[in-house]
Amino acid sequence: ANTGSGYTDPLTTRGDLVVRGAASTTRLAIGAASTTLVSNGTDPAWIAGRALMSVQVFTATDTWTKPANVNAVWVAVVGGGGGGGGSGNNVLRGGSGGGGGGCVYEFITAGLGATEAVTVGAAGAAGTATTAGGAGGTSSFGAHNTATGGAGGAVGTTPSPQGGVGGVGSGGTIGLTGQRGQTGYDASDSAGGGGSAAGGWGAGATYTVEDRVGDAGENYGGGGAGGSTNDATGSAGGAGAAGIVVVWEY
Repeated sequence: ANTGSGYTDPLTTRGDLVVRGAASTTRLAIGAASTTLVSNGTDPAWIAGRALMSVQVFTATDTWTKPANVNAVWVAVVGGGGGGGGSGNNVLRGGSGGGGGGCVYEFITAGLGATEAVTVGAAGAAGTATTAGGAGGTSSFGAHNTATGGAGGAVGTTPSPQGGVGGVGSGGTIGLTGQRGQTGYDASDSAGGGGSAAGGWGAGATYTVEDRVGDAGENYGGGGAGGSTNDATGSAGGAGAAGIVVVWEY
C-alpha cells in the first residue's frame, strides 16, 4: 500500500520482512517454522535447520531453564570418574585405577520442558591406603538420559587388583562407555592409572610407581590412579574427577 509519502509497502503477511533488493525495496516472506534467517553476504534467505542461540555449562547440580525462542537442545552428559584404590600396607603393592565416567549425547525436541533438572555426578572418593576407591556419581539431564560414574579401583592387597569399570551413557542419541581403570600389582610398587571418561572429556590419571599417592583424574569424569608403595606404610589412591553437563540451545 502507498503510505502517502511515495513509499509503497510491499508487505502482505504477518512476519514478512522488508529488504533491499538489487534495485528496489522488496518483500521477504516469513519463513516456515523452524527455519533460520541467513545471509550469503549479498541477500538474506530462509533455510531449513536451527541456529545455535546459546550454550549453558553445568559443573554442579542445578536447574536448566529454557530461554525464550529455544525449542531444541543438544546435550552432553558425563558421569563422575571413579577414585583410585589404595596400595595396601604390604611391601611392593599397587592399587588399581578408577573407571572413567560414561557419556551420553542427545538431541531433544519433543518433550523438552520449560525447566529440566540437571544432575552432575560427583567425583569418586580416593581410597585410603587400605581401602578401595569410591564410585563416581551419575549425571543426567531431566528424565531424558543418564551417564553413570566409573567404579572405584580396588585396593592392592589382592592379586592383580582389577581396575574399576567405566560408567555407561544411556537413554540418548549416542551412549558411550568410559574406559576401565588399569590393573594394579600385588608384587610390584606400580599402581594402575585411571580410566578416561567416554567421549574424550577427561583423561584418567597416569599410573604411579614406588611410594606415592595416586594422582587425581582430570576434568571431566577422569578416573583417579591407584596408590603405590615399596614399604609397609601404604599410599592412598587419587580421587576421580566430577562430571559435567553441557546444553547447546537452538
